[in-house]
Amino acid sequence: MAETTAASPKATSKKMRRQEAEALILSAAEKVFAEAGFGGATMQLIADVAGLPKANLHYYFPTKELLYRQVVQNIFQIWLQAADIFDQAEGPEEGIGAYIDAKMEISRRHADGSKVWASEVMHGAPVIQDYLETTLTEWTNGRIEVIERWIAEDRMTPIDPRHLLYMLWATTQHYADFGHQIETLNGGAPLDDKQWEAAKSNIKSIILRGIGAIK
Repeated sequence: MAETTAASPKATSKKMRRQEAEALILSAAEKVFAEAGFGGATMQLIADVAGLPKANLHYYFPTKELLYRQVVQNIFQIWLQAADIFDQAEGPEEGIGAYIDAKMEISRRHADGSKVWASEVMHGAPVIQDYLETTLTEWTNGRIEVIERWIAEDRMTPIDPRHLLYMLWATTQHYADFGHQIETLNGGAPLDDKQWEAAKSNIKSIILRGIGAIK
């Protein structure tokens, strides 16, 4: 039987330091890219926001494009995890309802990441077009199959799944991408816990009733 050896404390500590440094850099980059865009952001500015020497950024992320792609991929991976409920749910009420809840929480807690994604796509996806053509396309096709199954099982009104997905994305991500507008219309204050819960409840009611998933 082959022997297994645990990682040494030194190696574990080094790995943890690397993870902490990367998380710090990605958080700073997400903020800078959201505010300045890819073109306006610089590695020096990101380093300043992270409170690290610029050389540290280049050690973990040799180029601005590599760092940018990681920021975009991070928010997309978070969205993908939120969509896992589609495959596990019995029907659209449970699946789409839980997806709306999850996406709204992501818009609340990862607003900068959502803004980076929106800005990239609005500019024609010059950096991540390949990502849209592969990962996003495969994910979308998989969700379409689930929705089509629910339609075939007469669990919801026959509609084009693609347009339903577009509506779900637009509605939930609006709370991140247009957060300043929402705050302005809310008397200059961010939505509090009660208002977020009310927003989720209303969105679920409107969409689920609209597709015939609930009466």
